[in-house]
Amino acid sequence: MTLLFLAPISAVLAFAFAGWFAYSLMKNDEGSPQMRKIALSIRTGANAYLKRQYTGIAIFFAVVFVVLLVMALAGYLTIFVPFAFLTGGFFSGLSGFIGMKVATYANARTAHACISSLNKGLRIAFSSGAIMGLVVVGLGLFDISVWFYFLNWFFRGVEEAARMQDVTSTMLTFGMGASSMALFARVGGGIFTKAADVGADLVGKVEAGIPEDDPRNPAVIADNVGDNVGDVAGMGADLYESYVGSILSTSALGIAAGFGIKGVTIPMIMAAIGVFASILGTFFVRTGEKAEQSALLRALRRGVYSSSIIIAVVAFFLVWGILGMEHIGVYFAILSGLVAGNLIGFVTEYFTSDSYKPTKNLANTSTTGPATVIIGGLSLGMLSTVVPLLIVAASVLASYYLSGGGANFNLGLYGVGISAVGMLSTLGITLATDAYGPIADNAGGIAQMADLPEVVRERTDALDSLGNTTAATGKGFAIGSAALTALALIAAFQDEIRILMEKAAAAGKAIDFTINLNITNPPVLIGLFIGGMLPFLFTALTMQAVGRAAQSIVLEVRRQFREIKGLMEGKAEADYATCVDICTKGAQKEMLVPALIAVVAPVLVGLLLGANGIAGMLAGAAVTGFLLAIMMSNSGGAWDNAKKYIEGGALGGKGSDNHKAAVVGDTVGDPFKDTSGPSINILIKLLSMVSIVFAAFILNNSLFR
Repeated sequence: MTLLFLAPISAVLAFAFAGWFAYSLMKNDEGSPQMRKIALSIRTGANAYLKRQYTGIAIFFAVVFVVLLVMALAGYLTIFVPFAFLTGGFFSGLSGFIGMKVATYANARTAHACISSLNKGLRIAFSSGAIMGLVVVGLGLFDISVWFYFLNWFFRGVEEAARMQDVTSTMLTFGMGASSMALFARVGGGIFTKAADVGADLVGKVEAGIPEDDPRNPAVIADNVGDNVGDVAGMGADLYESYVGSILSTSALGIAAGFGIKGVTIPMIMAAIGVFASILGTFFVRTGEKAEQSALLRALRRGVYSSSIIIAVVAFFLVWGILGMEHIGVYFAILSGLVAGNLIGFVTEYFTSDSYKPTKNLANTSTTGPATVIIGGLSLGMLSTVVPLLIVAASVLASYYLSGGGANFNLGLYGVGISAVGMLSTLGITLATDAYGPIADNAGGIAQMADLPEVVRERTDALDSLGNTTAATGKGFAIGSAALTALALIAAFQDEIRILMEKAAAAGKAIDFTINLNITNPPVLIGLFIGGMLPFLFTALTMQAVGRAAQSIVLEVRRQFREIKGLMEGKAEADYATCVDICTKGAQKEMLVPALIAVVAPVLVGLLLGANGIAGMLAGAAVTGFLLAIMMSNSGGAWDNAKKYIEGGALGGKGSDNHKAAVVGDTVGDPFKDTSGPSINILIKLLSMVSIVFAAFILNNSLFR
């Protein structure tokens, strides 16, 4: 119990270093008046979007809060669940908001730093990403710590094992708030950013033949705003909920495994160790002046790998000291998750970086037009699912049996959960490498619009190309951790059903229900099919949303090119605000239905098919969702970097027919990698969270028992 103080202490430490990095960032020059003007326009657009988005989401949270409060008063939930739901959503949204604010102050500073050196530009962009990484883990640990200490005090009169069961069962539910906020942020931000990006590329680069980020393009500011609201704010909220979800589900499984408060302690302290390791890792990231992606990748790898090594060493002594040598297998479960996370990142890098054959071969398909580029990208994405699936399968198998699953089923499930915590323990620095990408992308856009020297654009292009790879790597990491977390949450749902049945029996109100997860059980089988379908339905809706919003932008950009005299000659200024407003309205309108699927589907399936049907649905969604998310993320990343590879001078360079074909592929890949793909991993976890929260209601009111 004493070691648990490390959780709030590490949260404070994360805030302190994030504040120091922010202070250091603001001391850097933002550049010329033109650069400052562009940065202000991006910042204003991002602020306006998030204000409107959070206002809409607040209505959703108010409605769900009332529903949960009514359920709590009816005896289905504890009274703390509605409030836990609110705090989970608030901190998830706050982490994304802070990340976005920092990114919009870092973009021009990164571009200006690239005038001096590539290393200085990398350091500013990366340290800005580190602010969000540290804020996410700090807020996650702070939220968990406050709830743990409060609930532990509130249930102080209950025997320890039962007390920990009540504490972890209640805490698990605030993940629903975090997941709900994350899904809205990812879907809404993804629709905004990709509608702007697709519209800007199709009309600007393909039809008008002007460069990317050309100030004559009316959608260029909306595109840069989108990088921040989708790839920064959305991603921050996304990984916040992954982080807290893995810790909370593992803590709950620790009680079922018979570890008591020790089982709760380990995931929380692992997260605390990760904060220390991530802070140390940030100081290893630096590079020379060669704008080669391999050199830049090595710089970022040094930071991630050094953090992983620190965690691997300290975790051994943590498990040994708390559980003893008889349960040292839990350490190897942690190690399996840590190794799996790094391996998935490397495999994603291999399939999406233009330093390797897959993306180079994809670029070569442009010689025969856009159709072969699209075919090549789809096949690359599908092929890229094989190795990550095998890595996750190996990690699950190893963590289950190494932690004692062969002798005790619950010990094995705890091992699977703790491996997810191990994978996410480096989140502070892993998220920094991911958030760095949109900042570098914005810096390149500002360099182009402000007409900075060619050498600056070369440096920002190198950072941007690296950002495409790190963003794809980060998405692969997030999806891999989501798969492990989803498995832990499915186990936590099953455990929650068992707890509810035991409490009902003890109160003399036994529930007529039998857990039967046999695949031949019709509710389970039907649930599997429904769950397998949900990621495809969700993807279809989000892709359609991007398409509709992008059509509006295409028409608006064409209108401005046609009606604003002197715009194409650079003698008149484009109406950027209208494009930002179109993207904002489109995103707010289109994000609601896809996000509601994750909330409504578990309740409907539960009422019709019962808890066994829900278990089948969760398993089906986890399998197809994991594979579909990996495929879409890697296809999109490869298409983007194939385009960048050609823009670097290969196969005719910018403006060539090969380049135009690659732009079409990148346009298809944009909603793949930045809207639908990364949102699916939130979908599969939110399905589990909603199922856990509504478990008591479903048990008492379902048609199937």
